Amino acid sequence: MSDTIGSLLCEAGTVLRAAGIEQPRREARLLLGHVLGRVPGLLTTEAREQVDAVPAERYRAIVARRAAHVPAAHLTGTRGFWSLDLDVTPDVLIPRPETETLVEAALAALPDRAAVHRVLDLGTGSGALLLAGLSEFSAAIGVGVDRSPAALSVARSNAVRTGLADRALFLCADWAAALDARFDLVLANPPYIRTADIAVLEPEVRDYDPRAALDGGADGLDACRAILADLPRILAPAGVAVLELGTGQAADVSMLAEKAGLAIVELRQDLGGIPRAIALRAAEKTVGEPGIAD
Repeated sequence: MSDTIGSLLCEAGTVLRAAGIEQPRREARLLLGHVLGRVPGLLTTEAREQVDAVPAERYRAIVARRAAHVPAAHLTGTRGFWSLDLDVTPDVLIPRPETETLVEAALAALPDRAAVHRVLDLGTGSGALLLAGLSEFSAAIGVGVDRSPAALSVARSNAVRTGLADRALFLCADWAAALDARFDLVLANPPYIRTADIAVLEPEVRDYDPRAALDGGADGLDACRAILADLPRILAPAGVAVLELGTGQAADVSMLAEKAGLAIVELRQDLGGIPRAIALRAAEKTVGEPGIAD
């Protein structure tokens, strides 16, 4: 007797639940949708449509890999971010929903979208933040910077995939060191996990995300310090920078930002109530205060 969509989903949900996968029913639908080329949300455990033996066994094999904690994005090759569907490979950090908080913060801090002409994404990885920014700021061009040539290849592919390649440039460099321009919006999701904490991360992150995209040094703030030091030089006069924060880092990053001559526009929480994005501007100079060189 052939398997049905419903029976496969029930079987997969049981396997994934036993493996400790969060939202096993959702993941089961996602993976079956990938195998069958269907919209996952339309697949239900009540569906009696029969599935041929080959895709059914392919599905069971993919479910087994997911139960072994291989990320779903590596099994499907794609991940949704903001309004975009992006290619994902082991060379890039898998875009996560909490990072969308940075895009929300940027839109709140820069309500005149037509006034944003240059967008920069430092540590672009898959290109998720840059391409999401360009999709919202339609008058802008953007630059994505990453030290990894392999990651930049994925980002370029995603620029083509999303129809934004004519507005996006990608540069292999170390943060902002190679840049000699000012930007209306700077976005960055830097590595911010303390080195000692990487070993205890969930296996989907620890074993599959690039180490360079996770490791923020002894206190998790090495990359943040490097970025903050360059922001006064690369931010346009009315520009805004939005950086992602790790849990419990808001106070330390705020202090570092103020020392760098930056003013806090907003600390924005993600859906879990964690301060996830810090929006910054160049601090206004007062009379007699040393200025920042243009």
